[in-house]
Amino acid sequence: MQILKKNTNSGVYTTLQDLIKLQYQATGFSFLPRQPVHSLLSGRHTSRLRGRGLDFEELRQYQPGDDIRTMDWKATKRARQPYVRVYTEERERPVLLLVDQRISMFFGSQVNMKSVTAAEAAALAAWRVVAAGDKVGAVVFNDIEIREIQPRRSKKTVMQILQRIVEQNNDLSVDKAVSPNPGNLDRALEKAVQLAGHDYLICVISDFSGLSDKSLHHVKQLVRHNDVMLFPIYDPLAKELPPDSRLVISDGNSQILLDSSESRLQKRFPEFLQGRLKTLSDALNKFGVPILPVHTTESVALQVRETLGYRPGKQPGTAKVVVRGAR
Repeated sequence: MQILKKNTNSGVYTTLQDLIKLQYQATGFSFLPRQPVHSLLSGRHTSRLRGRGLDFEELRQYQPGDDIRTMDWKATKRARQPYVRVYTEERERPVLLLVDQRISMFFGSQVNMKSVTAAEAAALAAWRVVAAGDKVGAVVFNDIEIREIQPRRSKKTVMQILQRIVEQNNDLSVDKAVSPNPGNLDRALEKAVQLAGHDYLICVISDFSGLSDKSLHHVKQLVRHNDVMLFPIYDPLAKELPPDSRLVISDGNSQILLDSSESRLQKRFPEFLQGRLKTLSDALNKFGVPILPVHTTESVALQVRETLGYRPGKQPGTAKVVVRGAR
């Protein structure tokens, strides 16, 4: 099995054209409705996404056809005639995407590199948010730099986000003398704390390499006044090595052969993923933060619809989210 692929059009790198095309697949899911998001990694806790929310506008007399659930019983009692409360939907629901393009993401056993899967997940989210009429911004980071795009409601902003992702994605290479920088996850989360106000939705799309107590502290800061969703990007090899296989790992120049039946590898590879997820779920369980893993071997759009969409027979906003790839 070839772990690290060289063919630049087979999931190793993404292009701006690839991410633009995902605009047409950004359907069948939503970040906005007040839907309970059940994460298997969050135990029994449920996160209820705030959605856009409602602003109170006025009290007025009841009219035939008004929803009885909007009845203001105190006003009705005072006036001795039925009154209802009228609401308008909030106009904004800013979404901030944190997109990881560090060298730890430059890995893939089949179909995509983790970095490409993260880029596609971010593109789908950005296109969906703008289509819903909300602002979208991003913090795109690699091992060297952190680039921020202020949230705005425009396709131009989406294009800026995608361009930054493509630049950092295409700059990934094992041939470059770039040292892994686990600490940039903390710095990216800190930047999100600075950018996000209240009632944002923050989506962290990363393999969470370098996860630390400081990382968890920043997530908890964000949760105080915002919704946070974590999308751990992983390769199936991090979950379970194929039994009795010989794995060829290549950096494009040299290769090493690993025997997957070796007990040390069988133990170490799965712990690489499960250890981070367990740390995340244990630390954030009481906050009800949804942890929705996305893997590299299936269409990202299908996975996102599975977790954030709804099935026939269920109404949007009440669908139970089923986490794929999580134990």
